[in-house]
Amino acid sequence: MSESTEPAGPGGLTTGEVARRLGVAPTTVRTWDQRYGLGPDRHTGGRHRRWTPADVARLERMCALTATGIPPAEAARLARETPAPASAPAAPPSVLPRRAPAPQAAHASRAGSGLRLGDARQECKGIARAALRLDAAALDRLLLDAIREHGLVAAWTEVIVPTLQAVGRKWESSGERYVEVEHFLSWHVSGALRRAAPDTAPDRPGASVVLACVPGDNHTLALEVLSAALAQRGIPVRMFGGALPVESLIAAVRRTGPAAVALWAQSRATASRPLAQHVAAMEWGVRGARRSPLVLTLGPGWSGRPAPGTARPHGLADAVQALEGLATR
Repeated sequence: MSESTEPAGPGGLTTGEVARRLGVAPTTVRTWDQRYGLGPDRHTGGRHRRWTPADVARLERMCALTATGIPPAEAARLARETPAPASAPAAPPSVLPRRAPAPQAAHASRAGSGLRLGDARQECKGIARAALRLDAAALDRLLLDAIREHGLVAAWTEVIVPTLQAVGRKWESSGERYVEVEHFLSWHVSGALRRAAPDTAPDRPGASVVLACVPGDNHTLALEVLSAALAQRGIPVRMFGGALPVESLIAAVRRTGPAAVALWAQSRATASRPLAQHVAAMEWGVRGARRSPLVLTLGPGWSGRPAPGTARPHGLADAVQALEGLATR
C-alpha cells in the first residue's frame, strides 16, 4: 500500500495525508525531508513515518515562503528557524473530525497561503495552496480527490465554494494581485466538474432541464456543478452557459420543451424578473394538455421574494432535489 492511501495511526499523519493537506505531491514532502531536513522530529516503529502537528506546521511555513518566491533552500532554512506561533495544544491530526462544528465565534484560521478559510475542511487549505502556486497537476488531483471522497454536492458546498470565496477575498483585499489565481482556480474547478460528470443522459420528452445564465452574466460555475449533479442522476440537461441572449433562451425553451429552466444571475443588475416570469408563462403541447416549465432563479442576483411563477432553491442540494423530483415524475 502506498503512503498516499495508508490509514493514519495514533502517532500522527502519514506522508500522503500531509501532502494532501498541503496541496503538494508526496514526493515533494519526501524531497523536502531528504534535501532540507524538514522531516518528522520523532520516529515511530515500522517503516512508515508519522508527522505531528509541529512537523506539519513547519511544512506549512515552507509552503507559505516558497509561494512568495523565496528559493526552496532559503525557505527551508527559515521554516526550520522560525518557531511555530504559540497556540493551545492541538488535537493530533489523525483524530481531527472530518466535519468541523459550526463556529461559535469568528475565529478564522489561516492557511500557509494567507487565505482566510475559517473552519472549512482541511482540503480547502491544500487546494488554496496549490492554486496560489499555480500547480496545475496538484490542483486537479486535489479537486478530483475531494469530489470522489465527499460526493459532488458536498465537495462543492463544503470544499470548493469556501476555497473560491477565500481566493476572492484575497484578491479583493490585495489590490488585484491574485487575479491570476482566481482565474486559474476557476478554470480547474470547471475541468474537474466535467471530468467527474458521467456522459450526458439521453433526452426524454418533457424531462430535460435547461440551464443558462441571464443576458450579461458569465458566472457559469454554479450551473456547471448543477449540470454535473443532474447528469449523475440520469436527468437530461441542456447547458447553454454564460450570457444567453433573450431571443436564444426563448428559442431553446420552445425547441426542447423542458420540465424546468434554471436561470443564474450573479448580480441584481443582470437579474430580470420580467424575463423569468415570461419563461415561466411559456406553454407548448396539444390544446387541453399544455405544459409550462418550472423556472428556478439561482444566484445572489435574485435576492428578495421570488418572482411570481418561479421558485428560488436555497443552495445546490435544494436545486438538485427540486429538479430531480420534477424530471422523474
